[in-house]
Amino acid sequence: MKHIGIVGCSFEGAALCYRTICLEAETLLGRHAHPEITLHIIALAEYMRHIPEGDWKAVAALMLRSAGALQRAGADFLICPDNTIHQALPHVLPASPLPWLHIAEEVGKEAKRRGFVHLGLTGTKFLVRGPVYPEKLDALGIRCSRPTEAQQDEINRIIFDELVRDIQVPESLLYFQQVIQNFKNQGCDAVVLGCTEIPLLVNDGNSPLPTLDSTRLLARAALQHALG
Repeated sequence: MKHIGIVGCSFEGAALCYRTICLEAETLLGRHAHPEITLHIIALAEYMRHIPEGDWKAVAALMLRSAGALQRAGADFLICPDNTIHQALPHVLPASPLPWLHIAEEVGKEAKRRGFVHLGLTGTKFLVRGPVYPEKLDALGIRCSRPTEAQQDEINRIIFDELVRDIQVPESLLYFQQVIQNFKNQGCDAVVLGCTEIPLLVNDGNSPLPTLDSTRLLARAALQHALG
């Protein structure tokens, strides 16, 4: 089995990704079994010095610090459960000591497999306004709709003020449900939970549309890759 390296950014999302790999490995490998995993995380505060300014080269430098630490720990490949900082990957990949799986590619593959053709995108305002998902989904012939600017700002607040601190409140779930209902009214057939922590609040049981849980989809892809 290959050794999985996880490049963390926010601790709640990184923990969810790590737990998913370990829990779901049991069904494939047996009781208490999972591949070797190493997690390296630089504080979110360091990333937030650069993300609001759109300094993706500086973000890439942080990611490469984690990549180097994970290589030294023996990892064979890398994943990052944080959607937003995937915007720095074009700067990361040429200098990375290890290969990466891409979270939006894994979400796109699952959308294609399930026959979805028009996705609503939720996530931080930095992700939703950026190219990470549109580029990968366009290549698969899948449309992508964004929330309004006001919705982007409120979702961003919920993520950074609540979800990354493990705070989930009913009013925030109701807000997400309204945003997703708007996507449904626009003709979307599924919604991307495109922030690592959104699945802590939103799921298939409470969403007006089927959900594509980016965190767990990446974790499952990493598990399959580790098992060859």
